[in-house]
Amino acid sequence: MTSALKGRRVALAVSGSIAAYKAVLVARLLVTAGAQVQTLFTRSASQFVGAQTFAGVTGRPVLSEMFAPGAAGEPHVDIARESELMLIVPATADLLARLAGGRADDLVAATALCSTCPVVAAPAMHPAMWAHPATQRNLRTLTGDARVHLVGPVDGEVASGERGLGRMAEPDAIVAAALAALAPRDLVGRHLVVTAGPTIEDIDPVRFLSNRSSGKMGFAIAARARARGADVTLIAGPTPLPTPAGVTRIDVRSALDMQAAVGRALGAALDAADALVMAAAVGDYRPTSTHDQKLKRTADALELGLTPNPDILAAVGAARRGVRPVLVGFAVEAAGDAQVLAYARAKLDSKRVDVVVANHAADAFGKDDNRVTLVTRDGAQALAPGPKSELADPILDFVAKKLEEPG
Repeated sequence: MTSALKGRRVALAVSGSIAAYKAVLVARLLVTAGAQVQTLFTRSASQFVGAQTFAGVTGRPVLSEMFAPGAAGEPHVDIARESELMLIVPATADLLARLAGGRADDLVAATALCSTCPVVAAPAMHPAMWAHPATQRNLRTLTGDARVHLVGPVDGEVASGERGLGRMAEPDAIVAAALAALAPRDLVGRHLVVTAGPTIEDIDPVRFLSNRSSGKMGFAIAARARARGADVTLIAGPTPLPTPAGVTRIDVRSALDMQAAVGRALGAALDAADALVMAAAVGDYRPTSTHDQKLKRTADALELGLTPNPDILAAVGAARRGVRPVLVGFAVEAAGDAQVLAYARAKLDSKRVDVVVANHAADAFGKDDNRVTLVTRDGAQALAPGPKSELADPILDFVAKKLEEPG
């Protein structure tokens, strides 16, 4: 989870659906990320999940009445004014209909009607209800007004045991949508090319050379760039990671494949993208010869000839004229901190890039967390260790600031 949610005030509205139990998991994820969560119930929500559960998770009592005895002020107005985001999890067909009609007949609907902050709804209903023309009409009204953003539904099994489009999105996808709604929109209109993962160099049909990169850092950067409004092209080496929402993904295998894909994404004149974030761990060498048949084991030693792969980032840096696209490189080393920083500074000059993200192989490969230092010509900025999704934003902060400079 990312610190982008730390201290953010979120109103979590829960409606009456069997999917309401997943809202507890959403609340837990939000609180774990540092958000301040105020839970609101529709009248029927308590028939599916207990208010005390949410109170225990969030540390705040659940509110369900607009005019509770002894309560001062107008809760729906106060909550709407104080919240930076309203999440509706789950959003039933009935609640969506009431929101589309501008109803204010309970605390949740009235709060949504008062809200000027982003409202994100996670629909959950039987597929027949989702497909009904009335529901689709209500959705067009809500999304057309740009007041409600939807996450899901997804295709899957619903409460009745039937399958179809109507199952609520999973909690992590809902929280990702919350992050996107709260992200700064400082990359709107920009095109970022991000590379991620390893490359694979085939020796024969069953053997290859590769490395331990998981692609998680590059995928995190792509997801956060998209959340901040960028058009993102993600060029990924072999990895099972799911494509971030809204991101255009191009799958490649070898270093030569990645070089070709980067060239197409940037354009011949390097003017088709505003920035290149080269987070992929591109193999330095490939076999001189690739065999069509499996090499057979013998008693003799095997000598494998290797040919250097092209340095994709260095080639772009050498071809760049001026300051566009912004170039972000990565330096992964197994040495001590001083050696890693020295290598990053050398890479900064030799590849003619704007910033190098320096990190240790032991901290980075295959892990969800990382420890990195941003090395520029002005110095080095060590970032606090944390999840890769959290570290993506400072890297993008640098890119966004660089893009504001005269071109």
